[in-house]
This record gives sequence, C-alpha cells and structure tokens, in this order.
Amino acid sequence: MRLLVESLSARRGEDLIFHDISFVLATGEALVVTGPNGSGKSTLLRVLAGLLQAESGRVSLKDGPSGVEHPRELSHYLGHRNAMKRELTVAENLSFWRRFLGNSPGGSGIDLAAAAAAVGLAGIIHLPFGYLSAGQQRRMAMAKLLVA
Repeated sequence: MRLLVESLSARRGEDLIFHDISFVLATGEALVVTGPNGSGKSTLLRVLAGLLQAESGRVSLKDGPSGVEHPRELSHYLGHRNAMKRELTVAENLSFWRRFLGNSPGGSGIDLAAAAAAVGLAGIIHLPFGYLSAGQQRRMAMAKLLVA
C-alpha cells in the first residue's frame, strides 16, 4: 500500500499555509514533519487524515484494501489533547474509543489490557484517567489507536 500526496496546498482562513507538497509513503515508511510554530505541520496532518479540506492537490491510496476510497478511512489523528474523560477509568475510556472508532477494513483492534501493555502501562486500566501523569495520559491516548 502507498500513500500518494500530490501538489497539496492548504489555507487557514485567508492565509495560504503551505503549497505544492508532494510525497509518497510505502507500507512501513514514516514521514517526519518539522518546522517552527505556525508553519503548517498540524494543518498538513489534519488534511492527510481527512479532517480538513485541501485547497488544492490530492491525497490518495494505491494498492490499499478493497472498498477503501480515501486514506481518511484508515486514518486516526492523535492531536495535542488526549480526547479522554478524566473521570472515567482508563478501561472505560478505551472501551468507548473501541466502540466509537471500530475496526478499519482489514484491521483488527487489540483488547484493552494488551493495548495498555503495548504502551508500557499494564495493570493500571482500573484507575481514573485523571489520576495518570501527563506522560501516562499520552501513552494511553496512543493505546486508543491500538484498540480501534
């Protein structure tokens, strides 16, 4: 499977944030996005995930799972905030996200305990999310992607 990004441009309001970005990523490859604050890193990731409309250009998949028409169908976006309820336990939060996000075509989420173990936090899913340190909260936010 390959992610193809061709001549991508995006605006925020009236401002052109970036223009003419092109790249190809194959299965197992990664893209590192760097730049100063306000340069468009998060905007690029949101466009790739299908959360924002591109001004111009195209984002597509080649050789992806059948029935998948756009990369957003296989994307999860983990932003600056954790999107977890502080009052609920880690297990309750992960259970919600498992139901809400569901499995992607050809994908398979793992169980809650396995997801917590995968991010190095086995044995604490019974705790309220708000009790965790900031680093533990970020790792549990990553676990939400594993259960989906």
